[in-house]
Amino acid sequence: MGSLLIRGGRPLHGRLKVSGAKNAALPILAGTLLTPETTRIHNLPHLHDITTMMELLGCLGVGLTVDERLGIEVDGSSVTNVRAPYELVKTMRASILVLGPLLARFGEAEVSFPGGCAIGSRPVDLHLKGLEAMGADITIEEGYIKAKAPGGLRGADITLETVTVGGTENLLMAATLARGTTVLRNAAREPEVVDLAQFLIAMGAKISGQGSSTIEIEGVPALQGCDYTVMPDRIEAGTYLVAVAATGGKVRLEGVIPTHLAIVLDKLREAGADISIESDAIELDMTGRRPSAVAITTAPYPGFPTDMQAQFTALNTIAEGVGRVTETVFENRLIQTHEMNRMGADIQIEGNTAIVTGRPTLRGAPVMASDLRASASLVIAGLVASGETVVDRIYHIDRGYECIEEKLQSLGADIRRQTS
Repeated sequence: MGSLLIRGGRPLHGRLKVSGAKNAALPILAGTLLTPETTRIHNLPHLHDITTMMELLGCLGVGLTVDERLGIEVDGSSVTNVRAPYELVKTMRASILVLGPLLARFGEAEVSFPGGCAIGSRPVDLHLKGLEAMGADITIEEGYIKAKAPGGLRGADITLETVTVGGTENLLMAATLARGTTVLRNAAREPEVVDLAQFLIAMGAKISGQGSSTIEIEGVPALQGCDYTVMPDRIEAGTYLVAVAATGGKVRLEGVIPTHLAIVLDKLREAGADISIESDAIELDMTGRRPSAVAITTAPYPGFPTDMQAQFTALNTIAEGVGRVTETVFENRLIQTHEMNRMGADIQIEGNTAIVTGRPTLRGAPVMASDLRASASLVIAGLVASGETVVDRIYHIDRGYECIEEKLQSLGADIRRQTS
């Protein structure tokens, strides 16, 4: 189990290229199961979760060819198995996304209940209710979701009880091969959902309304292969912007879509950063300045992303003033604040709100990551702290950040990976 050793107190300066979005790449990889033809996916990030999804596809019989830049050619003609085993699914929640494609194409699927970060309850009941509305027969046996639709799925008008990104994606994929028209209401609007829809359209799907709360899908008899490039990772981009702002530095991020980060950029401006935007680049300058505290409340897109909450909590720990951070999406996602307090932060928890009183600095300490974004926030805290910080259990961070220590080193950070 590895750790990151950080010697803080250095402003970050330089430029970075943003990686492909994990949260777009995973459903797109699952979506390749919808066709027997060959698909080619580009701009995949080099991450553990991507490798796990590739292993899962391989377990199902999919032929995979990976090039030196982690582009992947997927041959869906050789699928021999519709069972996604616990051994793979337990490590990554996105594994549930193979359920809809397998059921739509083959009329059956068996998928273990998924795992992932310990940040609260993320039930899959909305996925299952939607598939049942489309004619699937679903049972739960020995920890497996067993779904059958021997006559194929049929279109349905589905209103999701709550906004769910994974549920929207699973039902969107399943509906592409269903007979008739499916309408998804109260659908997730995240850019990653739009990217998946654009991928499916490139395969021949008939989809409209993506990016709004109502998506309409007209089923087609079959989908074909295509070439597709995954969108850049807005959460990775936001994380590095916050890290640079917290350390009083300056950065240029390239290969990014600024509109995906509108509310994050607004909050960084509120914190005192100078920001300029180009069509595919963002420059942030906080040179020599201490950030001002900001208040955030997480919400589904286009609200403030829950995946950026922990990073802004870290920013607030060394900001001027008091910032209130309210988490409305996941109930356990303020857990990283206890580790930050070990570093000298002043954070009080009231229900689902963290009240953060900024300090001039933090002090290095050994800390332990509890989930992916908490890991990133503790790295940011280590970058601004005096002395040495050791972030343990960084397997979490490797699930969502490509080469994080190398990218931070390129910006001047004193950070290195330790193995034990």
